[in-house]
Amino acid sequence: MSKRRQTGLGKGLGALIPTSAQEAAETDWDAEGEPVGLRMVAVTAIRPNPHQPRTKFDQAALEDLAASVAEHGLIQPLIVNREDNTTADETYTLIAGERRWRAAQLANLHEVPVIIKNVTPQAMLEMAIIENVQRADLNPLEEGLAYQQLVEEFGLTQGEVARRVGKSRPAITNTIRLLDLPPNVQQAVIDNQVSGGHARSLLSLSSAEQQTAVMNSIIQNGWSVRKTEDVVRKLLTQQAPPKKQQRRKPAEIVDLERRFGDTLGTRVSIDHGVNGGRLVIHYYSDEELNAIYEAIVGRD
Repeated sequence: MSKRRQTGLGKGLGALIPTSAQEAAETDWDAEGEPVGLRMVAVTAIRPNPHQPRTKFDQAALEDLAASVAEHGLIQPLIVNREDNTTADETYTLIAGERRWRAAQLANLHEVPVIIKNVTPQAMLEMAIIENVQRADLNPLEEGLAYQQLVEEFGLTQGEVARRVGKSRPAITNTIRLLDLPPNVQQAVIDNQVSGGHARSLLSLSSAEQQTAVMNSIIQNGWSVRKTEDVVRKLLTQQAPPKKQQRRKPAEIVDLERRFGDTLGTRVSIDHGVNGGRLVIHYYSDEELNAIYEAIVGRD
């Protein structure tokens, strides 16, 4: 699949959206040669972004924002994409600003300021992700689903996703892996009963039953992420078959394993001996194997 190379997406919305009305009006031009920029449009002419990664909106917070919008108006414009219209009335799709758009409806505004951009569906998703990530509006599962969509629907590698949204590749990999958790654990993350850090710790456990049991203990006992990691590590040690003459690894080897793992975004183990040793890199999908290959060998 050929991919359109975008620029600026990993630098945040400031690299994509003009910072002034004059700059906005002079940035994009449509097929008829008309400027595509800042203008007022009817609230009813805008529809939600079908690629919006955020699925939960706090109603109380929306009502507070609506009260502010009713008092002061919508200060920050929405970012929209003009649709291909078959009627005389122009319609638009939200790229960024759905929370403000919802608040404007609650405040009974008839028109809102928008900046019009002509972008692809892939860019719409990327811009929506960037806005939500920068505002910390996505829960870890929503973030993982958005990254997975960029990989599966638009054919990007996890490394390309990382560059576009301004995060490390291991962070993208670990967030997508949260989607492998059982539904009840995912729901606990969505409900903010356990954090993304807690959930990532549970991924090391092999069964849904164990993951659920530890999750319940996290909720009941208020365990920190570090405490959870310690419990998971002990469980894994109990499950591991006994090794003959098992010896403790030197601290420098343990540190080297950690640094390898942080860089490659996966578990790495080193068996070091006097005359050499063995380096084992674990992966959990073909995508992770490709990402590890690119990290070590580079692109062909």
